[in-house]
Amino acid sequence: MTEAEDRKPQSDEARSAFTAPAGVEAAVVSATDGESSTTSEFAVPQGLDVTPAPAVEDSEGSAFSPPSLYSARKAPPAFTPPTGIPVVSLTKDVPWQDRMRTMLRMPVAERPAPEPVQKPDDSGPAVPRVLDLTLRIGELLLAGGEGAEDVEAAMFAVCRSYGLDRCEPTVTFTLLSISYQPSLVDDPVTASRTVRRRGTDYTRLAAVFRLVQDLSDPETALSLEDAYRRLAEMRRNRHPYPGWVLTSASGLLAGAASVLVGGDIIVFFAAALGAMLGDRLAWLCAGRGLPEFYQFTVAAMPPAAIGVALTVANVDVKASAVITGGLFALLPGRALVAGVQDGLTGFYITAAARLLEVMYFFVGIVAGVLIVLYFGVKLGAQLNPDVALGNSHRPLWQIGASVLLSLTFAVLLQQERSTVLLVSLNGGVAWSVYGAMHFVAKISPVASTAVAAGLVGLFGQLLSRYRFASALPYTTAAIGPLLPGSATYFGLLAIAQNKVDRGLVSLATAASLAMAIAIGVNLGSEISRLFLRIPGASAGARRAAKRTRGF
Repeated sequence: MTEAEDRKPQSDEARSAFTAPAGVEAAVVSATDGESSTTSEFAVPQGLDVTPAPAVEDSEGSAFSPPSLYSARKAPPAFTPPTGIPVVSLTKDVPWQDRMRTMLRMPVAERPAPEPVQKPDDSGPAVPRVLDLTLRIGELLLAGGEGAEDVEAAMFAVCRSYGLDRCEPTVTFTLLSISYQPSLVDDPVTASRTVRRRGTDYTRLAAVFRLVQDLSDPETALSLEDAYRRLAEMRRNRHPYPGWVLTSASGLLAGAASVLVGGDIIVFFAAALGAMLGDRLAWLCAGRGLPEFYQFTVAAMPPAAIGVALTVANVDVKASAVITGGLFALLPGRALVAGVQDGLTGFYITAAARLLEVMYFFVGIVAGVLIVLYFGVKLGAQLNPDVALGNSHRPLWQIGASVLLSLTFAVLLQQERSTVLLVSLNGGVAWSVYGAMHFVAKISPVASTAVAAGLVGLFGQLLSRYRFASALPYTTAAIGPLLPGSATYFGLLAIAQNKVDRGLVSLATAASLAMAIAIGVNLGSEISRLFLRIPGASAGARRAAKRTRGF
């Protein structure tokens, strides 16, 4: 090609699409680049300094600082502590409640490997049957009034005893569910169960705890069939006390409560008669299928009617003590303590549902008493809320009445006979502390109630750990003498007499006392755990939710 032909412009077909335009210097490709000049997407862009940045004290850096490359020789500070990540080891000499609660408060990836207690077949445990057994045990515990966290701990203990470690139990007010995933690549198996009915039977509750304890014990070989057999026996067993004993216990509870607030022997029998009539009417309504709201409304009427009748008949007795004693037998202290406990442990949905149930029961009691008091005021009954219930001059009588109240409350809760004496003594101690602080030291009733309830929770938790059982049988009946019966009655009486402001203040005081009881019992239980051996103590303190600090 001549020089003239070289300067001659070429056509578009003759020019290649990859030829550099005139005036642009073509890049020189070295032989080491290979046939293709395409670079990797992970290659360092041109113009970026590849020199590792010097280590600085602030490992987070700034958002405006230039990026730097990672160097294995000059690696940033590692997240792992110098001593390594501590291994959680579950001690064997603590109750299963504490061990399983510690496991539940840990992420799934940080839980230690399972140690199957039971001896499954070579083919492995029957996962659907294990989950069904777990749900049935959780149903009995939740229906018996156990807290949501303890129900989850029991369900997790049953699954773990059969080698199902990757399971997540969930407890709400009426629904139990559990999910098990064998591995990250397997499909999860989920089962659920609905709690239709609730019944107060602490004897059955204790039997369920013993079953979970046997399942968690490495020295006890309990197969699935044996566990199902024991569970069926618990359901078939009758309550430890017949109906007439429960009715008599309700009357004695009301009579003991009337003595606590200053009643005499006539008031004792009047309050006992009113409470027994209310209990029989409530049983009749329950047999007819009426909801519990109407049962509480009907049960609250006879004690109030007897108190109004004594006032209209001009009998020289404290009618207020009769009505107050009847209210003591109806106030839902068990459900209140369980609801507040669920809220303090982070189960807010279950706590809200239980507290709403308590509010409905309380409204039913208020409705029944207000109806009777309204007609009593119309009939000219001189019910004077200014008359104080003198109860600070008979300490021995009050202590005896508090012991009797706790004993009868334990019978109403269907507790085992071996626990009745202990919980009765716990109730007497609680009232002694309350009386010493309120009547002698002149401390406010709310603070006195909270301290006394805290001791109830402390002693109840220690007794339950000593016997490897639930804490409810040792705490629920012991708070009976602390229930705000008199404040509730005076609030309702003021409302019936068109003194709404005064009545609301008294009802607010009753609500404060009830919350002090519930929080005190829970706080006492938590304080007791500070002195107990914590499983996995080598991994740090007992894990719980961290503070959000407003964020």
